[in-house]
Amino acid sequence: MTPRPIGYYVHHHGFGHRTRAEAIASASSRRVVLLGTDLGETGIDLPDDRLMPCRFDGRDDAPSRPAALHYAPLDHAGIRARVARIASWIAQERPSLMVVDVSVEVAMLARLASVPTIVVRLNGQRDDAAHLEAFRGAAALLAPFHASLETAGTPVWVREKTHYLPGITKKPGSEPSQAERILVMFGRGGDPGDPERLAEAAHACPQWQWRVIGPFPAPESLPPNLTLAGWSSEPEREIARAGIVVGAAGDGLVGAVLAAGRPFICIPEHRPFGEQRATAAGLAATKAALTLPEWPEAASWPCLIEQALRLPSSARRALHDPDGAIRAADWLEQLSDSLTSELQTE
Repeated sequence: MTPRPIGYYVHHHGFGHRTRAEAIASASSRRVVLLGTDLGETGIDLPDDRLMPCRFDGRDDAPSRPAALHYAPLDHAGIRARVARIASWIAQERPSLMVVDVSVEVAMLARLASVPTIVVRLNGQRDDAAHLEAFRGAAALLAPFHASLETAGTPVWVREKTHYLPGITKKPGSEPSQAERILVMFGRGGDPGDPERLAEAAHACPQWQWRVIGPFPAPESLPPNLTLAGWSSEPEREIARAGIVVGAAGDGLVGAVLAAGRPFICIPEHRPFGEQRATAAGLAATKAALTLPEWPEAASWPCLIEQALRLPSSARRALHDPDGAIRAADWLEQLSDSLTSELQTE
């Protein structure tokens, strides 16, 4: 008998959720079907649930909302169509599991549709009612980070239900690093950055070649050692070429930098539930990265770069699993088999 598929809901904010989903799907021997907005032909493309095109800040502007939900705007045609499409796919395909990365609402919908859920649990203080109820209703929780980065305030029962799986990312590029290159990374879901402050940093470190990838505006005057490379579809190759990486603390970026083993200056961005600040604190505590509360003054950069280069490479290796995607895929397959067997015998 052909095993039933595993569904994988992909959130559209940022790029890390999709990268993680694709890495697991590629490593799995089962059919893993991605569901999400803007997936195109790579999965089930869902109608957009945002209040405005390309805007998602987690706010739904609803006058009232159940405590078990985070995002539930009223009278939204896209959400009605989205819920119907997910429910229809579940009814037709009868998935053995639904991995939800991430959405309390989709986790609840899948659970109501009688599908066991695996909720991807990001870092941060997620002890609100909506998160806890989604966690409680899940068959298991998947944390795409090392247990050493766990937030101190996470309830014991949530930790016990969590399977920690670092390294769910693309394989690092094989290109040799260029010791004099600083790679600065900006993602689609984050702060666009200050071009003038970046130009000042490049001026302060003329011996370094600064290269920026991601959506980033040009400064009024571009220093000769600063290159704006724009969006990259293969950031892992850019990271492999870098002597040092500067970026935020999103799971996708952190995982890719740890996979490549590059020295890292981490400047966390504001996120709901303190997600990036929690990850940055863990990186600092384990000496895997030099973390800063905000973009530093230009004169500080030479010293900060030297500090980052002195951090032990062993600390970065300790937080990464080169077989993370394979382990995640194997775990989901085993969980799928065991849950299907248990439910059939009841």
